[in-house]
Amino acid sequence: MNPKEYKYTREHEWISLESPNRGTAGITDYAQSQLGDIVFLELPTPGTRVEQFQKMGEIEAVKAVTDIFTPASGVILETNQDAANEPKIVNEDPYGAGWLVKLELSYPSELDAMMDSQAYDEMVNVGG
Repeated sequence: MNPKEYKYTREHEWISLESPNRGTAGITDYAQSQLGDIVFLELPTPGTRVEQFQKMGEIEAVKAVTDIFTPASGVILETNQDAANEPKIVNEDPYGAGWLVKLELSYPSELDAMMDSQAYDEMVNVGG
């Protein structure tokens, strides 16, 4: 089940707010289940400026390689080195230990246009 307090993108990323202008982001459980065993993560370095819905990295899985998009504009504060070193953490706990980046949000209001958990569940259950 997707955490109710998180926001979601159509590209299957999530973000949770730690404060009004800081958040943690990752990929959804649906995304990791579709990818299969994740074997490599390419994440942005801290200090990188990112724009909402633009590519910020890549995930390589046994089945495919796919882009990771940032759910919000801002500056990368931290990347999850544990997940980078052991990508299977993302498969095992995508909403917890498998987070990907922490970022300082440039425009917190961007999150208003994202899906809540109910809308995201409806999208993936209809074949999104």
